[in-house]
Amino acid sequence: MQGAYLNYNGNYHSSHALIISAENRSFRYGDGFFETMKLVNGKILLAAYHFERLFSSLELLQFDRPAHFNTSYIETQIHDLARKNGHQQQARIRLMIFRGNGGLFDPENNEPNFIIQSWPAAPADHFNQEGLVMDIFPHARKTCDLYSPIKSNNYQPYAMAALWATKKQLDDAIILNAYDRIAEAGIANIFIVKDGVLKTPSLPEGCVSGVTRKYLLHCFHKAQLPVEEGQITVDELLQASEVFLTNAGYHIRWVKQVGLSNYTALFSAHIHEKFILPLYH
Repeated sequence: MQGAYLNYNGNYHSSHALIISAENRSFRYGDGFFETMKLVNGKILLAAYHFERLFSSLELLQFDRPAHFNTSYIETQIHDLARKNGHQQQARIRLMIFRGNGGLFDPENNEPNFIIQSWPAAPADHFNQEGLVMDIFPHARKTCDLYSPIKSNNYQPYAMAALWATKKQLDDAIILNAYDRIAEAGIANIFIVKDGVLKTPSLPEGCVSGVTRKYLLHCFHKAQLPVEEGQITVDELLQASEVFLTNAGYHIRWVKQVGLSNYTALFSAHIHEKFILPLYH
């Protein structure tokens, strides 16, 4: 359940308060982006990766960042809200950035407005033994452009993929890019293991620049594991020996089945133990 309070531009409101107008550009156009973070024992996991992506997104989306809007300020806002909601031990944090009110060609200003919310979260330091069941979402394609790596507030393809997966009693759906290659899952990046090599779609393939994805790529390179970023076809996915998803909420979950293809969990279980568990200690 969401906490009793949210933070809107540094002020606390009831989580049920109506605080944005019908002229809000995020509501009208999806103009903005968001970060989803994991707070454990008062610590934001992979904080440096989150803030690097946040400030990069601000620049790419042409926000005018005030001098005070820095890592220290945002962290303080997050921790204060978590304490107010009693969520310091285990929490999911959602920070949404948006431009505010205005028409398409005439925003009131380009400064970042923000809303921070928190929810209690179950521990995510265990490996999912059951495995996920998924399939390929047929009705939308992820664009491949300058903005595709951003966690955009314009979330329509993912929302439709989630509804489709729910109706089919699936755990998630795989989203293709404009070239009918693998982009990502509905709420996560995707990795496959094929012929002993780890592979994940590169950013030009349309996937979001995921925080856990970037962290694990760093770990894989440092450990000299065979890993590639590039193009992944549907056939490669279906013929892989292993598939797993990554995001900032649960970090890694292995996929048991995509369509009629089944997968093992040997590599992903090892990755969880070697690279994810240390984040919690």
